[in-house]
This record gives sequence, structure tokens and C-alpha cells, in this order.
Amino acid sequence: MNTAFCLPAIDDFHRTLNGKNTHLFILRNRAGMQIAISDYGARLVSALVPNKYGDLIDVVLGFDSIQKYWNADEQYHGATIGRFANRIADGKFSLNGKEYRLPQNNGSSCLHGGPNSFHTRVWDRQVIYNANKIMFYLVSEDMDNGFPGNVKTIVSYELTDQNEIIINFRVSSDKPTPINLTNHAYFNLNGEGNGDVLEHQLKIDAPTFIEIDERQIPTGNQLSVKNTPFDFSSYTKIGDAINDQSLQLQYAGGYDHSFVCNKGIEECSASAYSENSGIQLNVYTTYPTVHLYTGNFLAGDIGKSGQAYGKYSGFCLEAQHFLDNPNQPSFPKSILNPGEAYSHTIKYKFCIKK
Repeated sequence: MNTAFCLPAIDDFHRTLNGKNTHLFILRNRAGMQIAISDYGARLVSALVPNKYGDLIDVVLGFDSIQKYWNADEQYHGATIGRFANRIADGKFSLNGKEYRLPQNNGSSCLHGGPNSFHTRVWDRQVIYNANKIMFYLVSEDMDNGFPGNVKTIVSYELTDQNEIIINFRVSSDKPTPINLTNHAYFNLNGEGNGDVLEHQLKIDAPTFIEIDERQIPTGNQLSVKNTPFDFSSYTKIGDAINDQSLQLQYAGGYDHSFVCNKGIEECSASAYSENSGIQLNVYTTYPTVHLYTGNFLAGDIGKSGQAYGKYSGFCLEAQHFLDNPNQPSFPKSILNPGEAYSHTIKYKFCIKK
């Protein structure tokens, strides 16, 4: 078990990709918390959070050099996901009478915007150190991975003195286009590399979750969580029912499901807690759903602490719009039109559970 955590070395993130230089940026607050963020994928690399003993532990899975991010089997660690988080069925959608075809990079689906998408780009940036804030900028050109519109995206990270990481997404487009951005951080509240997260307690304030089929595409149905392995209405261990014979869990190899919360930024949508460390993570968001993923397909990449990230080594709580909504008649759409402003926020708040 790793008991001494530190941030990666800044120099190990100074490289060049496609003619653009990559960097690592460090933000610190007055409470002692520290986070590291890279312009490669506008991603969260580390979050050093005090545990119940006052020791700082890194609760975000990731790597200690940019080269390891490039070489990893899992490409999404901590990254900004776009243009469209999660799956779009059959790699296509129709909009205003025209069909658009996307890369199929997850079976027949387009996953997380396709290959070489937002998580693989080097973003432009501006650091505002006196406000503990960094802003990343990216222009995605018309028909990038098959999506219409020249899309301008700003992603900001702010570290507050209340041990909050506030992530805001702002997007504009010159053509109608589906947009669904999220952050793909994997968390382990015992510290990255310190075993699996099956003993973590999880609470999700959602009456329903989205049913999926064997391709992990939504059926269009929302199912009640009551009397199912998806009932996290009170604190429940992640591992309590993860091996249940439910078809929903079998389709995904664990939890890889969206919960319909619709709480708004002032109310907590989801909360996780480790008795081992005492650290509690609360998630607040303007998005309507929180997607729980339990690292079912993590394949053994060696992380910052030198430990392998195997199955269930981390969990994601990805706040986002309804998955595959361009193809789902009953789901709210997330189509951005010219002149409209897309603005959504995810807040990760860390504290010690009383």
C-alpha cells in the first residue's frame, strides 16, 4: 500500500505532440489540497486530498509522465471527453434530415467522440494562479470525426479553498450538432494503486437508471432502482451486488450505467466514501445524469505509484447528458444550435466523513 503520495514531476510532461508542446500545471489551495492538470486531453492527472489522519493521498488514477498516457491501454484517465460522451449507436445519427456517420471504435458504436478526439488533443490554455484556476481552449473543425459544425470549447478547472474541484464546460458551434462533454477521472479514495474500490460506500440520489442492451446501448427505458442491484439510495458498498446475475450487470461486466438525478448544482447527486481513508467525495452537477463506471475493463496499466490498475481499481462518476440521445426518441436531446450557449458544471467536493 502506497503511504507516500506526491505530484508527478512537471518536466516529465514537457513533450511535443503534433507540433504542440504538452505541460503539467499545479494548483494548490489554503487547505493543503493540490491538483495536477495537463493540457493533453485537458485532463486531471492527480488530486492530493487530506485523509482522516491529515496525510495527503492521491485519489485520482493516472500516470507520472506524458509518455505513459500516450502508451496506456486506457486512454481516458482524467480526460475531458467530447464531442459526445458515452456511446452513439451504430456510429451514426440523423439531424435535420441528414444522416451523419461517425467512427465505430467500440464494437459498432462510436464511444466518447471517436478515436483521436478531445482526449487526445493538446489544448491551448491560460493559467490564473491567483484564482487557482486554469482554462483550456480547443477548436474542433466541421466534420471532425464526422460531427458537423466548427465547435469552440472552453474547459476550466478551479480548486477552491473548500477542497472543491469545479469543472465548467462552455461550447459554441456554427452548425447544429450534438454535444455532451464530461470528465473521465477514475477515483480510488484509498489512494490510487491501493487495491480495488469494491469496499467503497456509494450513494446516488436517483430514482431510475437507464436500461441498456447487450451492446450497452440504451433501450429507451428508465428502470426503477428499487429492489435491484442499482439501488444506491442509501450508502451501499460498490461490491455488494456487482456480481449479481442481473443481465444489466452482465452486459457491462459490472456497473457502466447512467442514473437519472436531475438535482442541479446546489444538491448532491452522488457521494462516495472510504472508511479506510475517511475521505468522502460529493458530486454536484448541472447535468441530468451521473454515469457510474466501475473500471470493469481496466487492463493492468502501471500507475503513478507503480501498481497495476486492474479491474475495479477505480470508479468514475461521469456527469453528462442522456447517452445516445440523438438516436433515442424518448430522451432529452443535447443539440447545440448556432447562437446558443452550452454551459455545464461538475463539482467534486472532498471532505472527511463525520
